[in-house]
Amino acid sequence: MADIVIGSGPSGIAAVKARLALGRAVILLDGGKTLEPEHAAPRDALAGTVPAAWEASDVARYKAGQYNASPGQIRKFSSDFAMEPAAVTFAEAGPVALRASRAVGGLSNLWGTAVLPYAARDMAGWPITAQDLAPHYRAVLGFLPVSARRDALADLLPDGLPEAPSLLTPSPQAQVLLARAVTRADKLAAQGLRIGAARQAVRDDCRHCGMCLHGCPTGAMWSAADTLRDMLGDPRLDHRPGQIVRAIGETDTGVEVHLSDGRRVTGDRVFLAAGVLETARILLASNGFDADSLTLRESQHGFLPALQIRPNRRRPDRLPHHTLPQMFVEMSDEAISPHLVHGQVYTWNDFYARDLGQTYGAKLPFIAPVWPVLARRLIVTQLFLHSDHCARITLRRAADGRLQAQVRLPEDTHARLQSAGRKLARGLRYLGLAGLPFATRLGAPGSSFHVGASLPMSEIPDARRSDRLGRPAGASRLHVVDASVLPAIAATTITLPVMANAYRIATEAPA
Repeated sequence: MADIVIGSGPSGIAAVKARLALGRAVILLDGGKTLEPEHAAPRDALAGTVPAAWEASDVARYKAGQYNASPGQIRKFSSDFAMEPAAVTFAEAGPVALRASRAVGGLSNLWGTAVLPYAARDMAGWPITAQDLAPHYRAVLGFLPVSARRDALADLLPDGLPEAPSLLTPSPQAQVLLARAVTRADKLAAQGLRIGAARQAVRDDCRHCGMCLHGCPTGAMWSAADTLRDMLGDPRLDHRPGQIVRAIGETDTGVEVHLSDGRRVTGDRVFLAAGVLETARILLASNGFDADSLTLRESQHGFLPALQIRPNRRRPDRLPHHTLPQMFVEMSDEAISPHLVHGQVYTWNDFYARDLGQTYGAKLPFIAPVWPVLARRLIVTQLFLHSDHCARITLRRAADGRLQAQVRLPEDTHARLQSAGRKLARGLRYLGLAGLPFATRLGAPGSSFHVGASLPMSEIPDARRSDRLGRPAGASRLHVVDASVLPAIAATTITLPVMANAYRIATEAPA
């Protein structure tokens, strides 16, 4: 028999890669959703010519779909294929902004491509170490393209760097800021700040067309679906899209995966990588799984705006440029957190002026012409806190099989974020930015999508904890490999550590 992997997002693809490397046959089950032809056509039309030849009307239509997304939905390519509406997953969601995906490639169809490893200090007390993950970061880098350079972050976060890194050209604003960060590194370090170039999962043929937030026309931004396409020629891989899993059971000789249409798929082992919401739904419906609830932990995020004191000579809204995170900030301050606080710095993008108008337009309608000008000087840092300080989202199974969510938010989350914002604002002065910490705002629970730890790995597994191979107590052939099994969610980016851990579990699990 073959192994079964459920989910084709980043963790699922990492698990497939690892099992194939061991010589195993793999059945891959996923929801099977892909970009609809009517949305693929305008994407492909833009990809077929250089950005300088694009018609303004075609660009405007391409962008309009993202501007018109429903509240809570993240779109690319004007499509909702990669994100399930809340009502599909939740019977009762409350304020939870987290969403599931049943697309080929999962939520990697929508992500911002930021990749960092977890720092050793943020893995204290885990049943695995940063050193345990190091070879699996390297394995993942064998198929994950990463733009990076060795800079002020390399000593702190040495894993996850390609052997010969090359850097996606930063935006004109970011080039100035990064140069200042180098010359003022000592002053920044004295304040507990390290600033370096962002590391992004992007191919080096990026056209710098500025469409990152709308959907990359050429597919330079990595999606797990890209790697899956590359593997489909392997006769040992049986991809079965369009399969919604209801529950999982173990037998004396293997595993049974029960599908929503009543059919069953059998195999030797199952690697559950459906994403934290779908994984919880499946586990809570499975015989032999004793817990009646699971509690997600989040690295909650917020936004610190800042203004360039002296604008660039070249307008930042002129091509070429990209609109992915440009810089990473790592903050060390025991008074705020014993863990790293992580920041992702974004320079100009075409959502800024719209957001300013929507936020302040009703109060200040007479200065509407100012928003585009102000947006060209706006720099936004997305700040993340360690999950020790953030929301808990408890999930239970509703009578109809969907999930019910209940949120508990620590009283000091917002205060910690504001403290981090004030500290960063002081450091940003060295880069020629005027931080606006009074305008720092906290994201809704789950909206960071840096969420997991609902079945954390432990030396002693039980109904709500797994062993170091992602197996809940009593399971021997069921391995959970997505973010659900991380013992905590560090502030630094989540996708690369999840992929490395999935690759590790799938490598160490018996063949």
